[in-house]
Amino acid sequence: MGPLAELHVIEFAGIGPGPFAAMMLADMGADIVRVDRAGSTLLGLDYDVLNRGRRSIALDLKRPEAVEAALRLVEKADALIEGFRPGVMERLGLGPDACLARNPRLAYGRVTGWGQEGPLAQAAGHDINYIALSGALHAIGTQDGGPAIPLNLIGDFGGGGMLLAFGLVCAVLEARASGKGQVVDAAMTDGAAALMAMIYGMAGNKQWTDRRQANLLDGGAPFYATYRCADGKWVAVGALEPQFYALLLDKIGLEDPMFRAQSDRSMWPRLRAALADAFARRTRQEWCEVLQGTDACFAPVLDLAEAAAHPHNASRGTLEQRDGVVQPAPAPRFSRTPAALRRPPPQPGEHGREILAEHGFSAAEIRALQDAGALSLNL
Repeated sequence: MGPLAELHVIEFAGIGPGPFAAMMLADMGADIVRVDRAGSTLLGLDYDVLNRGRRSIALDLKRPEAVEAALRLVEKADALIEGFRPGVMERLGLGPDACLARNPRLAYGRVTGWGQEGPLAQAAGHDINYIALSGALHAIGTQDGGPAIPLNLIGDFGGGGMLLAFGLVCAVLEARASGKGQVVDAAMTDGAAALMAMIYGMAGNKQWTDRRQANLLDGGAPFYATYRCADGKWVAVGALEPQFYALLLDKIGLEDPMFRAQSDRSMWPRLRAALADAFARRTRQEWCEVLQGTDACFAPVLDLAEAAAHPHNASRGTLEQRDGVVQPAPAPRFSRTPAALRRPPPQPGEHGREILAEHGFSAAEIRALQDAGALSLNL
């Protein structure tokens, strides 16, 4: 059932990083109960991959009966996930003080863009804003084109959801030793900055400049870059080490000795032009036949459909088709307690009755919640 099969989590419905953190934990076997909004129609879609693996109960948290029901669920949880602006959960009566009073061992996870405190804590924002403040966005892009937007991978998912999942597991492990819960404040600005640790270290050692496309890992180095092929498709090379660089030149057929001085930055523009000219002479598939699987550090740049069909991904099951939707398989992998895709994304309220019954609610109490308008059951 996965390495986290004994972990019980209450997730308050949100978007982006919170659901991603819950997906990661659910993939590892955790029992995730998602508290959806009563009457919500935004969730439960087969293609809403971030919501896979959990059960759903739909509560109207504006009603005191629903808040009390949520607190009773919290009593049996190891961890909680919420992604509202600071203060929202407190106003609902579900803030850390209220929840930890019911469950002193609770790991109370909060994910926001700016964090729970600081001058910007109450401001709206999205991934692009958080990674801009961390220094990450400035470092990505071209000299002429300005910063490039790396989807919403760095703030929402790497620096937000993944950081929260890590923080919750840390807090749960500590609580099992100390008997005391705590708040986990996962800010996407903090997480994006953490992902930049190596770059900040290189800058401190004068090995990184603030000019885009002028460094070893930002497309400045011609041997760590992408190139267009004869058919308009692209390839990526990352031949950083001298032996891999030498092999790349050999496989491509660049024999001019002036290119052997890999670290001579004055030669980088000429080498980039030579590589661009070489790659443009063959199709991507032709280059795959020459370079793929060698130590030249080469890969074709695949679109989503191509990635799912690539022999390496297919052999490992990196992407799975479930309920008609191609989606990433759980990662990382475990030799003894393998993770698995267990449940499709739920309909809001789909499991409300069974969840309440598991938490000690009688049939009469469940009916009372329905009658009060605090509970919606998807039947």
